[in-house]
Amino acid sequence: MIIQYTPLSFRQRKVLFRDRNCDLDSPKGLLYKQPGITLGRCDVVAVTPWSAPIVWEETFDPVLVDAIYKPKNLTIATTVFAIGKYIRFLRDFLETAEKHFMVDFKVHYHIFTDQPQEVPSVNLAAGRKIFVHQVPKLNRWQDISASRMQMIQTIIEEQLHREADYIYCQDVDAKFHFRWGAETLDRLVGQIHPWFYDLSRDQFTYERRPESTAYIPPGEGDFYYIGAMFGGRVEEVYKLVKRCHENLEADKANGIEAAWQEESHLNWYLLYNKPSKILSPEYLWDDKRDKTNVMKVVRLSHILKNYAEVRENA
Repeated sequence: MIIQYTPLSFRQRKVLFRDRNCDLDSPKGLLYKQPGITLGRCDVVAVTPWSAPIVWEETFDPVLVDAIYKPKNLTIATTVFAIGKYIRFLRDFLETAEKHFMVDFKVHYHIFTDQPQEVPSVNLAAGRKIFVHQVPKLNRWQDISASRMQMIQTIIEEQLHREADYIYCQDVDAKFHFRWGAETLDRLVGQIHPWFYDLSRDQFTYERRPESTAYIPPGEGDFYYIGAMFGGRVEEVYKLVKRCHENLEADKANGIEAAWQEESHLNWYLLYNKPSKILSPEYLWDDKRDKTNVMKVVRLSHILKNYAEVRENA
């Protein structure tokens, strides 16, 4: 299915979201490993100062998590942008996602591309669908990056508010390697950047110019979140992308572009609107970086590539 992208300025409507059961109902008779409050990982922090879990391997029981969430009949949307030469990464993303991403859940892949005819045919499990959204090819990769918030806002307003329970916004130049499942589901979810998780906040590449709406003053900051993965309930992600889009437009009107485009605005939003769950670097690693001792598993990773070649309009 190919859907023509509609510019945001043409639509004005109130968005009503799906009702969902958020209870953590555990089935009777389910057997799983007994939890303990004095056992578990001691090499990483697994909870934030505001009591949100940070998800690492061995901090959850996949049997119990699946038993709670699979009976809910949830629909999970994921968005990827395969524009220009990035279309070449789409097949691997989809084929590995079918092996590891939200297995046995209903998943709707929403592909934004300027080349709908190049979207590969991939065998999908039951209940999983691909939607192709044709979008224009922009002049700079920075413009493509910055436009993601607006396009995700658009698709939520036009389609996802009535079709999906959760949405996860991801990068296409990545491959899944291991379970990426329902342990990630929550109200608002951020992903810790694999290059910054072991650094102090004064080393984070936040936007430091007060003229920008993404400005974070020195001395502030929790984590550095990667712009390549964020998600949560559809209504919460809608609030995030809507505010970030508004801030991007305000900066544009003032002739300023944040240091890392939508990633800078995402970090501003998640600093002042705390995520209810945070994903460790396991959930999006970078193949350019050697695996560290705390990384017991890599679930998804950015693949090695020549940025100067694939970002044709740099």
